[in-house]
Amino acid sequence: MSMPTASDQMHEPGLSPELESRIGRIVGAVAAFLAVAGGLLLLFLVAMTVISITGRAFVGVFHFAPLNRLGPVPGDFEMVSAGCAVAVCAFLPWCQYRRGHVTVDVFITPLSGRWKAVLSLVGNVLMTVAAVLIAWRMQLGLADKLSYNETTMILEMPVWYGYAGAVVGLWVFALTSLYTVWRSINEIAAGREGP
Repeated sequence: MSMPTASDQMHEPGLSPELESRIGRIVGAVAAFLAVAGGLLLLFLVAMTVISITGRAFVGVFHFAPLNRLGPVPGDFEMVSAGCAVAVCAFLPWCQYRRGHVTVDVFITPLSGRWKAVLSLVGNVLMTVAAVLIAWRMQLGLADKLSYNETTMILEMPVWYGYAGAVVGLWVFALTSLYTVWRSINEIAAGREGP
């Protein structure tokens, strides 16, 4: 069996499979970057939470002036709530790109590759609709928080910071979902489900 040539690849069925492949690499890189950034944010939040809890345990224990400053991190729960929301939204594009969402294998396993690809297309279309709707509504929420200049109680940090981070992740999720629709169309045209 011979290896496919460039002219064979130009005649692959589907919607611009070469362009889809190139854009897929870019989408994957952006999704991976966001996932790593979300992971680093979570690690920071975990470290801050440990420091805050440890600081609570040492309140009033030391009688040495410099150590009396040990205590909980002010506004730790405000940072955790905003940071976790941003991190979750940062993970969604990578999950969508890597086909990480839940599927019911009992029903899907016996199906042929083409039927799996069709179900994948349906799921990706529905996910794209949901992602666009969520991103749009979150963006409206961001505009609302910006207009009222709402802040957190302890740190007086603008609430829109968390919304802005989440909106970025959600729009990348929507674009990634749109890309996966394209990928599914090409998989159906080629008669395969993909990796």
